[in-house]
Amino acid sequence: MGLAYCQSPYHAMPLFHAAGIPFLKEPYVRKLQENLQALTTSLRELESLKDDVQRRVVLAERQPRLKRLEQKLCCGGYCSKNYRSSYKYGKKVARKLGEVEALKSKGVFEEVAAESLPTALVDVIPSEPTVGMEPIFDQVWRHVEDEQVGMIGLYGMGGVGKTTLLTQIHNNFNRTRNNFNLVIWIVVSKGHKIEVIQDKIGEKVGLSSGVWKLKGQHEKAEDIFRILNTKKFVLFMDDLWEPVELTKVGVPVPDTRNKFKIVFTTRSEEVCGHMDAQKKIKVGCLTWDKAWNLFQEKVGKETLLLHPDIPKLAEIVANECGGLPLALITVGQGHGLQENTSRVEACSSSLEKICLRVFRNGR
Repeated sequence: MGLAYCQSPYHAMPLFHAAGIPFLKEPYVRKLQENLQALTTSLRELESLKDDVQRRVVLAERQPRLKRLEQKLCCGGYCSKNYRSSYKYGKKVARKLGEVEALKSKGVFEEVAAESLPTALVDVIPSEPTVGMEPIFDQVWRHVEDEQVGMIGLYGMGGVGKTTLLTQIHNNFNRTRNNFNLVIWIVVSKGHKIEVIQDKIGEKVGLSSGVWKLKGQHEKAEDIFRILNTKKFVLFMDDLWEPVELTKVGVPVPDTRNKFKIVFTTRSEEVCGHMDAQKKIKVGCLTWDKAWNLFQEKVGKETLLLHPDIPKLAEIVANECGGLPLALITVGQGHGLQENTSRVEACSSSLEKICLRVFRNGR
């Protein structure tokens, strides 16, 4: 007759002697459930640490051997008719618990899991190079990598290259290994509406169905929050004219625990303050040397050498642009300097109108 079903390993003690298992090793079985619970708790603690080692740790419960562990739990405890198996399994659990505790104490997470979490896929946005902005780019990127910084605001007058800088930072996620698994880019612009921002973010996280778009603002916010709160994301928001109420949109507010990141551009330093930006970085005009180099690049060497008067005119034009990259690029590429000296005066007289248009519309 087979062994009776038991709910506790204690009932099986006499049977271990018959099975040839030494009495001194019975604690493996006696403490099996206790160790299982301790192992489960330790694994949960490991899960809570994963944000600090996202690229080296895969949650332990994803591993097949721990899935088999879960399958052996029943009715709140471990039940088996095979006591030799119970002993072997209990010994394995005790050993694994010791390994997990050792890894936790030493911080050596490579041994828990070898896989890496995937880097976010980023669609590169076409952009002009950040001429003369390398120091600011490096400064912003350091803040992006700093887990103590959650909100970064870039501010400055229209035309200084804030959008270009933000685009280059966004695109750098495609070239650099990082700890984020979701990168979102949206343009906010003047007179923004919460629902429009929600729809833009929704498209990035798979909430673009017609049914979802019919939901109310509060329901959309709940859906967006539920998804973003499980990710390690970076949200880029370009061209903020007023503060955005993140909670109404459904975007979790970054802090040192969740490691979320938000980077935005605005013309107003005041907006940076209202958004509680931890780092406010001013984007200013280019120095004369950098402005002149950029303008020559956009005009082209061939054009500059076509007539002896053109280089001098080019310096005047570049100087009038006031170091604004957008003005330098627009005038250099779009307007050009004419090879015919009879048209040089007309070129110069129309410059003021072009620059004014750039200053009004540029970001």
